[in-house]
Amino acid sequence: MDTVRRIEWVLAEALAEVDHPGAPRSLAAALKHAVFPGGARIRPRLCLAVALACGDDCAPLSNATAAAIELMHCASLVHDDLPCFDNADMRRGQPSVHKAFGERLAVLAGDALIVLAYQTLSADIHHRPERARPLLRGLSQAVGMPAGIVAGQAWESESIVDLRQYQRAKTGALFAAATSLGAASAGQSPEDWEALGNWLGEAYQVADDIRDVAAEAAELGKPTGQDLCHGRPSAVSTLGLSGALERFNELMAQALGSIPDCRGEKALRSLLRAESQRLIPSHMLSKPQASKQSGAQRELLSRSL
Repeated sequence: MDTVRRIEWVLAEALAEVDHPGAPRSLAAALKHAVFPGGARIRPRLCLAVALACGDDCAPLSNATAAAIELMHCASLVHDDLPCFDNADMRRGQPSVHKAFGERLAVLAGDALIVLAYQTLSADIHHRPERARPLLRGLSQAVGMPAGIVAGQAWESESIVDLRQYQRAKTGALFAAATSLGAASAGQSPEDWEALGNWLGEAYQVADDIRDVAAEAAELGKPTGQDLCHGRPSAVSTLGLSGALERFNELMAQALGSIPDCRGEKALRSLLRAESQRLIPSHMLSKPQASKQSGAQRELLSRSL
C-alpha cells in the first residue's frame, strides 16, 4: 500500500469512531467535513517518508503517528477559519466548517479533532510502548505553548511580531513534528530529523504568504489576500514578493541539505523537490493578479514606513 492510501485508510478508520449511535450526528458530520476531502496531506506523507527512511519497523504505529499529525493540522484549520481569526468561507474547495455547520459546532469540531489525534496515536502505541514518551511529548509540543500551533496563532494578537518565531510556531512546529515523530515511530532519534522539519515548515509558511498574493482563490480552494486583509505578519509584506521567493528557495535548499544520511534519502529529496514545484509553480507568478496584489502590498508597506 502506498503512503497516500495508508494515510487515507487510517484517517477513515479514525473517523469511523465518531459514528457511534449515541453520538451527536451533526458534530460527527462536521468532523468528517473537516478531514475529507483532504488537501496535499504533505505532513503525514512527510512523516511516513521519514519513517520509511528509518526502517518503518512498526507500520501500525507510523500510520497512527501520521494520522495524528494530520488530524492536528485539520483541527488548526477549523479554528483558523473561524470569524474570530480569518473568517474564511472556503477551505479545500468547499465551505469551511463554521460556514457549513455554524460557529459552535466548528469550535467543538476543532477541539474534538485534537482529542481524536491523541486517541488515534494511543490506540496503536501498545505495539512499541517504549516509544510513547517521545511521540506524545513531540505531538504536544507541536500544538501547545510555548512554540506550537496555538502560539503561532497567538502571535497574530501581538502588537510586535517576530516573523521567524511566528512562522516557526504557526507552521514549522507541525512540520518538525512530522519529521521527528516519523523517525521516533520507527525507533530512531527524533532530534536527528527535527532540523529538516523546521526548515520545511518555515519554507511552507513563506510559500503560503506568496500564494496568498500570487494565486487565485479557485486554485487554492480558499480565499486569497488574507494577510493584507487581516494585517497579519507576512514574508511578502516584510521582504517583498521577490525577496520572499528568494527566501523560499534558500529555505528549501537548507531543508534538502539537512536530510540525514539514510537509505531513503533519494526518495525524500524527490518528494521535497516535487512539493516545492507544487507550492510555487512557475506559472503562478506570471499571472496579472500577482503583480497587482504585490503592488498593493508595496503600497501598504510605503504607508507604514
